Amino acid sequence: MAQRVIVYGGKGALGSTVVNLLKSKNYWVGSIDLAVNEQADANVIVRPELSMPEQESEVSSKVGDLLGDNKLDGILCVAGGWAGGNAKKIVEAADSMWKQSVFPSVITASLASKYLKEGGLITMPGAHPALEATPGMMGYGLAKAAVHHLTKSLAADKSGLPSNTTVVATLPVTLDTPMNRKFMSSADFTTWTPLNFVAELFDKWLQGVERPGNGSLVQFVTKDSKTEIVIA
Repeated sequence: MAQRVIVYGGKGALGSTVVNLLKSKNYWVGSIDLAVNEQADANVIVRPELSMPEQESEVSSKVGDLLGDNKLDGILCVAGGWAGGNAKKIVEAADSMWKQSVFPSVITASLASKYLKEGGLITMPGAHPALEATPGMMGYGLAKAAVHHLTKSLAADKSGLPSNTTVVATLPVTLDTPMNRKFMSSADFTTWTPLNFVAELFDKWLQGVERPGNGSLVQFVTKDSKTEIVIA
């Protein structure tokens, strides 16, 4: 039977790459996002004007309807975004980043408690810069540090997840997306992590190959167009 996976953020640059790769390998793939991904087997649309509890209730109900009696092999949360600014702009940036990174991560945790198989995989959208101070992008760092903490907490005993679940956060520096190339056109792209690298890694982890330890913060360090994995 085909593995069943949901990609939270499945219409974004990384999410679309992950959906396409997993579909090519005969997974059943659902997408949760603000817009429909036509390549996915099923879609759940998030209404951003709703509060987190309202979003969770609506998304969880729709996922339950899609799955029926089936369970998921993985929930890959790749929802993200970016916001700059120091303390002078922290309120707006933190609000934006909380909704773009923390809401999806928290809802992913709730979905996993209900719909994930034992031994399933959860990935969370962390960020390498949030391991240190981020004075020029405080809202971003704050949200990503919260995702890192959530990952560690979900990996701990009595977290409410199915037994033998593996929860990891992915910590890229910069992903090689069309949007990043547009806004940072003079950057050194050889230090950016390719989207296909991440998608192929998720496929391996879903198959149980080289899956990191539960609670790992997995850094992607790219140099000369080659990416290494470093556990933080």
